[in-house]
Amino acid sequence: MNYHPYVARYENMIYNRCGRSGLLLPAISLGLWHNFGGVDQFENSRAIIRRAFDLGITHFDLANNYGPPPGSAEINFGRILKQDFRGCRDEMIISTKAGYYMWPGPYGDWGSRKYLLASLDQSLKRLGLEYVDIFYHHRPDPECPLEETMGALDSAVRQGKALYVGISTYSPEDTRRAAKILEEMGTPCFIHQPKYNMFVRWIEDGLLDTLEELGIGCITFTPLAQGLLTQKYLEGIPEDSRAAKEHGFLQREHITPGKIATIRQLNKIAEERHQTLAQMAIAWILRHKAVTSVLVGVSKVRQLEANVAALDNLSFTNEELSAIDKLLNSNKNT
Repeated sequence: MNYHPYVARYENMIYNRCGRSGLLLPAISLGLWHNFGGVDQFENSRAIIRRAFDLGITHFDLANNYGPPPGSAEINFGRILKQDFRGCRDEMIISTKAGYYMWPGPYGDWGSRKYLLASLDQSLKRLGLEYVDIFYHHRPDPECPLEETMGALDSAVRQGKALYVGISTYSPEDTRRAAKILEEMGTPCFIHQPKYNMFVRWIEDGLLDTLEELGIGCITFTPLAQGLLTQKYLEGIPEDSRAAKEHGFLQREHITPGKIATIRQLNKIAEERHQTLAQMAIAWILRHKAVTSVLVGVSKVRQLEANVAALDNLSFTNEELSAIDKLLNSNKNT
């Protein structure tokens, strides 16, 4: 069936300025880390991306190693772009990254100029694009000079293969250094992508203030803590959940009785706000004016629709924020 984008797709999405740049990003962006690889059902992935665009989501986030197998998420997204979005490229923000292991040998990992620019060329071929809108360095490289890594990002822009560049999971100190190097080269650091949710709050200790001061946008990933901040774990660990699988980022030992008790209390606060726990968790991140967008990952269209509905209630009372902080602080050692 031919796809025709919803005419009124921009009417209900919120768009935030990314730092001090000229670009707006949707408050909710779609990440293709999981559920878009070669092992996943292509038509389901396609349906999610179509629905995302109809909901006003213009930003689609990838990386060279997303799959599995690595690279397959970019291949599938490239197929979907070709089949469904031929006339929509200028309405889309497409990002990819390099920095984790991608191919064997000394040139397929970390942050060298050789790796980053070769990886970007490979990503563009898989995506079927001449350029990406945002190219990130995926993680800091402790062995490579930062000047070399940032120089590669600058080259990507000057070669016309990326419009903007960003960094991911950099500390406040390294963010300052990276931004200064890029500024001196004439290519601003556009955006930072850190992990942030109610259970992982490291960016509150200096990074958010740094980004706001430097005029760098912020897009956070894993807002639902791999599904912990949903109603899925209110009664324990379901057999079909991520935590029940042998391999993955969320393991059974991470879900302690204390954490489940905290999740239940957070869910009560969400119910009083007439939201699901997941919706409250997304809104809680967007309360920061330094946060441009929240990067969500979904396996079903209905999950995407529910996440976008978080935008219907982004306001918190001081009492709600205090109650949430008290619960989260009590969970630190459980």
